[in-house]
Amino acid sequence: MSNHDPNDRGAQRHDDRLEHLTDRLPVRWGAAVRWLRQPSTRWARIPAGFLFIFGGCLFILPILGIWMIPLGLLLLAEDMPPLRRLRDRTLDWTAHRRPHWFGEEPATAASRDSTARDNRQ
Repeated sequence: MSNHDPNDRGAQRHDDRLEHLTDRLPVRWGAAVRWLRQPSTRWARIPAGFLFIFGGCLFILPILGIWMIPLGLLLLAEDMPPLRRLRDRTLDWTAHRRPHWFGEEPATAASRDSTARDNRQ
C-alpha cells in the first residue's frame, strides 16, 4: 500500500500549473509572485490579497482595475481552503479551455470525440 495521498498529486498538478503560468509573466512580476507564494511570506501575502481586492473595487480610478480582484483572490487562496478549491477548479477549467497556456497540447477533435464516446458507455 502506498502512503501517497491522491489529493497530494492533485495539489502538485495545480502547483505545477501555477508555476507554468508564473513563468509566462515578465521576470520581475514572476519573481514577486514566486516570493509571495512561499509559505514564509504569509505575513505579506494576506494583506496584499486584501489590498488587491480593495483596489479592484476602486476600478474607476486610474491604474487600479477589476483585474486586481482575481489576483487578490489567488493570493488569499494560498491560505484559505475554500478559495483554494475554487482556484483549483478554475485552473482545471482554464487548462481544459486554454491548454497552450500551460504548455499542454490541445486535444484533437478525434481524441475529444473518442473520450466523449468512452464516457457515455
